[in-house]
Amino acid sequence: MTQETTAPNADEVAAFRENVISKLTYSIGKDPEHASDHDWFEAVALATRDRMIDQWMDRTRQGYREGKKRVYYLSLEFLIGRLLTDSLSNLGLLDVAREALAGVDVDFERIRVLEPDAALGNGGLGRLAACFMESMATLGVAAHGYGIRYDHGLFRQAIVDGWQHEQTETWLNFGNPWEFERPEVSYLIGFGGSVAAMPSDGSSSDQPKHFWHWAEGVRAIAYDTPVVGWRGASVNTLRLWRARAEADFHLERFNAGDHIGAVAEEARAESISRVLYPADSTEAGQELRLRQEYFFVAASLQDLLRRHLDQRGTLMNLPEFAAIQLNDTHPAIAVAELMRLLVDVHDVPWRKAWELTVGTLSYTNHTLLPEALETWPVGLMERLLPRHMQIIYLLNAQHLDALRERGIHDVNLLRSVSLIEEGHGRRVRMGNLAFLGSHCVNGVSALHTGLMRETVFTDLHSLYPKRISNKTNGITFRRWLYQANPQLTRLLVDHVGEELLDSPETLLRKLEPCADQPDFRARFASQRLGNKQLLARMIQDRLGITVDPNALFDVHVKRIHEYKRQLLNLLHTVALYQAIRSDPGGNWVPRVKIFAGKAAASYHTAKLIIKLTNDIARTINDDPTVRGLLKVVFLPNYNVSLAERIIPAADLSEQISTAGLEASGTSNMKFALNGALTIGTLDGANVEMCEQIGAEHMFIFGMTAQEVEARKQANEYNAEATIIGSPRLNEVLMAIRNGAFSAEDPGRYTALIDGLKWHDTFMVCADFEAYWQAQLEVEARWRDADSWWRSAVLNTARTGWFSSDRTIREYAQEIWKVL
Repeated sequence: MTQETTAPNADEVAAFRENVISKLTYSIGKDPEHASDHDWFEAVALATRDRMIDQWMDRTRQGYREGKKRVYYLSLEFLIGRLLTDSLSNLGLLDVAREALAGVDVDFERIRVLEPDAALGNGGLGRLAACFMESMATLGVAAHGYGIRYDHGLFRQAIVDGWQHEQTETWLNFGNPWEFERPEVSYLIGFGGSVAAMPSDGSSSDQPKHFWHWAEGVRAIAYDTPVVGWRGASVNTLRLWRARAEADFHLERFNAGDHIGAVAEEARAESISRVLYPADSTEAGQELRLRQEYFFVAASLQDLLRRHLDQRGTLMNLPEFAAIQLNDTHPAIAVAELMRLLVDVHDVPWRKAWELTVGTLSYTNHTLLPEALETWPVGLMERLLPRHMQIIYLLNAQHLDALRERGIHDVNLLRSVSLIEEGHGRRVRMGNLAFLGSHCVNGVSALHTGLMRETVFTDLHSLYPKRISNKTNGITFRRWLYQANPQLTRLLVDHVGEELLDSPETLLRKLEPCADQPDFRARFASQRLGNKQLLARMIQDRLGITVDPNALFDVHVKRIHEYKRQLLNLLHTVALYQAIRSDPGGNWVPRVKIFAGKAAASYHTAKLIIKLTNDIARTINDDPTVRGLLKVVFLPNYNVSLAERIIPAADLSEQISTAGLEASGTSNMKFALNGALTIGTLDGANVEMCEQIGAEHMFIFGMTAQEVEARKQANEYNAEATIIGSPRLNEVLMAIRNGAFSAEDPGRYTALIDGLKWHDTFMVCADFEAYWQAQLEVEARWRDADSWWRSAVLNTARTGWFSSDRTIREYAQEIWKVL
């Protein structure tokens, strides 16, 4: 969807075309008559980038002149997707670019899809960071995003014989036209070595000075990408770090015949920015992950302190002019690193350094899963980051001493809030470190924040009762409505007005009366059908599977994890398949089950679930007795661009995680914004979606978080009684266990199904019958077209509150104090 209500200005079109051809000629070195489509893409990207630079520099200068407080957003992931349409749309140049290219017989749509998705993230964490960066630019918040410039990202997912295979992601093969390499902005990052206490210099410092003699130095090189806000409101910077060896090449060793050893140091250093989330099933993998996290945090803190000193001349006012947000526990080492820089490098007294650290840092928690609240072996930390381990020990001692001085002597409480976990091998608790070192700690939905207070941080919350707050996640409508669904956007603008594009948070509500207008509902359904036809063609092209666009598109797309319960959806799929075969003349609703998502390379169960999905798909899709009433597809290599195609085409959004385990979710918001109805548990932001949209326009089922916790406390994981009480569930489990979908390997799923029976950790069996009944309600609503499309319109109309602009406004006013 473009911003323009009239045809673009002819002079502006001509000027943009001239700029594109100039870039093609002088930056890419190609004759327009012989340029490839990729050459044209790169030329358009460079011409678009030019339009961003003036505003980028103007806003940067303005920030310096006005002395604005800056936000520094530290995240291991930034899932920014393709940037061409995003940038052109926000600049108001999308139609200009289309017409400019049409004038030289180049199809904009053809070159747009050549842009690779930036492989800088994996799931919701990274996509949230990308939405936040765009919203900060839109709202005029001066901000820097800091992360890692991964050469290969996570991996490209290929499905071979139903199994996930991880292939190297090659998004940088043709370069990246959006970024600016800053070789002059580089910092040395140390690892290993030893720490020496320096002789006292007689200063008033409350701690002796220490010097870290590191054993290895790695250089961090900055790469900057401009991030433009809506209507070009502002342009902020995403600064990503690439790892380089301190000395790139040992010529003497090479000439002596040691050709491998000559580049060994270079290869070791560059591995830090090579891959997102290297497998940590080995000690070497664990070490690489810790090196990654410290590398980008250390470079980012050095960079922002340098900028602050250049402008302010002192670090004593750091919290007044800098706000550092830690996106999950990955950057939590920032607490110890900021203390090290302040105390060891800038000679700030210890107590003052702690005051500055806590005043500057804030921390967003994204999970209640114990395995995702990072901990690091003390031995690894002492070997890799010896000075930081000293700082953590001292912070912990002072923290626990202060509690004892307050009269707190409960051993269990002190163990719980300690920065060091003593049982099962001593480990550093990064969640506790981030909590203690931040002035604000926030959850990402009301339910999640409440559970944080009651579970993972219950004891810390009792000691610091004002520190935890809630900031429910949001999404940027510019990406997930205007760009992803231009047909729906045009329909909304026709009925609400052009001003909707600037104020969807409030103006989407004006759509509510349209839900009762048959003509509007018909047009709403028509645009959905158009999107479903596009997706159906993609499924045909990529998988060779024919699906009916008039069927109910039932969509479950997200990272593959047991708590997200793709397995529950698959059990329903098999149950539905068996029911259709048993009653072929029944009044069945034609349905297409669409799955997508990546499993972590070392997560065996998640990869087995992908295999099961494909086995079920093969069996059902090849069975003529089903007569096309049920189709199952798994779309490989889920990323932002694929999501932009799937979400506008979805009728039903699967948000069925075990209650209490999904922190928020953001795909739930994207689907609802585009008018899909949600089937889900009362988990994460689903709770607030019920409040905003109305539970009657969703399909809520299953146990609540409190009921799940009660079953856990009672140790009721054994699902045998549940299975006995549900013949339908028992039949499904036996079919899978006995090889009905894996005839070539009948025992493939034995352990998976037995695990459900004896250790139903994620309440899959416990919620099965409730899920089945909710799916029957889905079918009944689908048959009543007026009711379905009324609910669909109201989902879109009532989703405005879930804008990331609202979320960022809350961060900016209540945590960062910049608006």
